[in-house]
Amino acid sequence: MNFTEIRKQFPILDQEVNGHPLVYLDSSATSQKPVQVIEAIEKYYREINSNVHRGVHTLGTRATDAYEGAREKVRKFINAKSTQEVIFTRGTTTSLNTVAASYAAANVTEGDEIVITYMEHHSNIIPWQQVARRTGAQLKYIPLQADGTLSLDDVRATITANTKIVSVMQVSNVLGVINPVKEIAQIAHENGAIMVVDGAQSAPHMKIDVQDLDCDFLAFSGHKMCGPTGIGVLYGKKQLLEKMEPIEFGGEMIDFVELYESTWKELPWKFEAGTPIIAGAIGLGAAIDFLNEVGLDKIAEHEHRLAAYALEKMSTVPGMTIYGPLDAAKRAGLVTFNISDVHPHDVATVLDAEGIAVRAGHHCAQPLMRWLKATATARASFYLYNSEDDIDKLVEGLVKTKEYFSDVF
Repeated sequence: MNFTEIRKQFPILDQEVNGHPLVYLDSSATSQKPVQVIEAIEKYYREINSNVHRGVHTLGTRATDAYEGAREKVRKFINAKSTQEVIFTRGTTTSLNTVAASYAAANVTEGDEIVITYMEHHSNIIPWQQVARRTGAQLKYIPLQADGTLSLDDVRATITANTKIVSVMQVSNVLGVINPVKEIAQIAHENGAIMVVDGAQSAPHMKIDVQDLDCDFLAFSGHKMCGPTGIGVLYGKKQLLEKMEPIEFGGEMIDFVELYESTWKELPWKFEAGTPIIAGAIGLGAAIDFLNEVGLDKIAEHEHRLAAYALEKMSTVPGMTIYGPLDAAKRAGLVTFNISDVHPHDVATVLDAEGIAVRAGHHCAQPLMRWLKATATARASFYLYNSEDDIDKLVEGLVKTKEYFSDVF
């Protein structure tokens, strides 16, 4: 399947917006869905809709097989040792909050340290702020280099014997930086800390091997990787998950319930209270099948090529400021930028009039915005259904934007 043919698998892209063919460059916020995923979700509701694990009737068995089959697909996708290490959640945010509310609550005390970076998404900042506030632990930040990358020397200087948790995004949703999480995990473990990886921006775009990374937890979302919204994954090493307490209670996650005490099911179900996200999991499984068919290595290569092309072409726009490393080899498939004297929301509005969808704002990364000395930025993010032609249209739209506001003011 070549990348021209891949675009045809996404029905939503075959439309016009404001009289122009849609150019979708906001995949870091959410990706579009191929027809295979849409059909898998529809098939569940049309043919096997039933609750899982509880019934012995045929539909219940089929639904359970499909749901747990999706878990096995996730296990293989990230190379976890066991499906017991794969917990379905609502998304990256829920996954990170689960680690903070369960593992951190039991293992972090006053005087301990939690280490993150200035580039983190709010969902990988606020949970740790809350842990620090409740426990008296210190929240520390690894400084950034001038181009937004991390230095392992700074990592070593920030992580100490008092550090209990290190939590870092593998790919920045603003800078596009690919962080050396394997090396950071090694440094964390040398100091007796655990390593949490925010994989929201990496799982859709590159191969992840949790055993090779030796991370203790990994969080990612389905909707950014061609899957449906409302489904995500928390991977955790079995020995850690077994010691953790669930943070939601009710049906499905229990073993026995007495009048005054209860016991929990084994992994992974003790963390999946209530009716699980069945259709979402099945849709995520279909998305993984699709990505595997295309090939994660091919997707990463395609996006690096688009990033290099975008950096070259966008640099020619008058007044352009590009954030993050200018070396495409150091970044994933997104470019965050500003045009002098034009607010990023105005940039996005003018581009939308041309049928081009980009994101504008602080991208849920306000501490990073302050580090960049910017109140907001615009972002174009690419995926397997994008092409150089999309970037050419983006650059044409940016030139029009600059000319329009130059004439106005």
